[in-house]
Amino acid sequence: MNKGNGIKSFFIRGLIIVIIAIIFFIVGGTSMLGILAAVNKVTIADLFKGNAGIEERTTPEQQPTKNEVEANAVGGLLLGEFNDAISKVVEEITPSVVNIKVTIKTTDIFGQTQEQEGIGSGVIYTKDGYIITNNHVAGDAEKLVVTLYDGSNYPATLKGADEKTDVAVIKIKADGLLAAKFGSEDDISVGDMVIAVGSPYGLDQTVTMGVISAKGRDITIPVNLIQTDAAINPGNSGGPLVNSNGEVIGINTLAASGTSIGFAIPGNTVVNIANQIIEFGRARIPFMGIEMSENTTDVIGVYINSVSQGYPAEKAGIKAGDVIVEMDGVEVSNPYELFAQILKHNIGDEVAVKVYRNGGYLAVTVKLIEVPAV
Repeated sequence: MNKGNGIKSFFIRGLIIVIIAIIFFIVGGTSMLGILAAVNKVTIADLFKGNAGIEERTTPEQQPTKNEVEANAVGGLLLGEFNDAISKVVEEITPSVVNIKVTIKTTDIFGQTQEQEGIGSGVIYTKDGYIITNNHVAGDAEKLVVTLYDGSNYPATLKGADEKTDVAVIKIKADGLLAAKFGSEDDISVGDMVIAVGSPYGLDQTVTMGVISAKGRDITIPVNLIQTDAAINPGNSGGPLVNSNGEVIGINTLAASGTSIGFAIPGNTVVNIANQIIEFGRARIPFMGIEMSENTTDVIGVYINSVSQGYPAEKAGIKAGDVIVEMDGVEVSNPYELFAQILKHNIGDEVAVKVYRNGGYLAVTVKLIEVPAV
């Protein structure tokens, strides 16, 4: 009897202990939830909703300002617009860019003639098949094959080429081609974005992007070249350098060996020489009749060492010792810049020239003629 009462008493004490423990657990858990809710600044019910219901809390100092929010939104928008703009330019220009396979004949050390193949690029100039490229690509070619954007191949003939400006025009028998739009280098600035398209190492329709690094470079040919960091490699020669409007502002001509520096012939010069080749079968280079030398005066311009009698400069009143400072309202500081201005003109054009002489300036008009045959 006593044994049964002992068991019953033990059971009651155990039950009481369990009930007390449960009470402590509930009270403690509730307190802990209250603390967590207070720290996170949410209700206890929100805590039971999981992480999705708890918003990240920041102090007023940590909250982004209105300007920061707007800047992030605008930045993302501009980046997207920039990407779309580049893609649009590429879509517009690539159908006007061609691959040119060239075959030339060379003579080895034993006097035997061999054929060698090369690759260049070109730009469709007219819808009826005139294509602009470099003289060093097509000028000495025995055979030319043009591959269009759609993969079709056409034999091409050399219409004409000019070694001085490194411009050549070839022709294929095709019509309805998509001609590229040409722009003026006068409208571009250092730092402007540009795209180069061509066939470097034979890889058709390769696109590279960069900026205009400099203007007016006098490298290898007497033309004011455009310098760019857009990658230009063997095979890019003759391809376009394009601005953000999809206009060709230059024809890629060379790259400095072992560097990322490339050069392009300005669009104005290219168009003028190409038009002459198409019309006359050759480039007719305008001529003033002056001999230039180093300018040691304090006046920035092109020093005239001598003037040929009977030629345009002499007829216009230009004399030895004069310094040409402007042509067509454009300042010139060296012979290359002066020649670049001359190349924008045709035979018979009259150009306005500003000359410095004996402490003053005078304006003269020069009527250009063709370079005399040597």
